[in-house]
Amino acid sequence: MRKIYILLTVIGAALPYSFFIPFLVKNGLNLKLLFDLLFVNNISTFFAVDFLISSIVFWVFMYVESKRLHIKEWWICLLANLVVGLSMALPLFLFFRDKKARSELE
Repeated sequence: MRKIYILLTVIGAALPYSFFIPFLVKNGLNLKLLFDLLFVNNISTFFAVDFLISSIVFWVFMYVESKRLHIKEWWICLLANLVVGLSMALPLFLFFRDKKARSELE
């Protein structure tokens, strides 16, 4: 399962950035334009709000599980969520969680 989590982490970083990098090349880090485009209509706003709520749920889950299992790498997942997105952060955290759970069973 850990190999699958790592594969999903790589895919979760590569695919979103394959759309974001062309935006950066064309517009630079223009945050105003980024947010204007992110909330340009109801559908894009739906996805943005869904992502934000899902990220908050993930942060709560990550906090609880990190405390319970003493996962020290939680901050890497938080950073991945903020820099790339949930598509990278969630499988990465599940990798660390699985690794920790397996080590406790041994």
